[in-house]
Amino acid sequence: MTKTHTRIKRKFGLSTSLSHYRFFHPSGGKARPKTFKTEESANAWTLNHGLKEGQYCLKSVKRGKKFQVVKL
Repeated sequence: MTKTHTRIKRKFGLSTSLSHYRFFHPSGGKARPKTFKTEESANAWTLNHGLKEGQYCLKSVKRGKKFQVVKL
């Protein structure tokens, strides 16, 4: 990557001494699992997405505060 001039770094609010390749070449974010606060909302989501009763199970995550849909 070519050297970025200080004026451009000031314009974007970047550090003057660090490399900024990732700022100008962003990559896609990581896909994270979908979680729900209640079992009812998780079951409603599965019905809307065409999953039937025996095709998934609910996993307790986040110290039992949320539920994750796991396909079987």
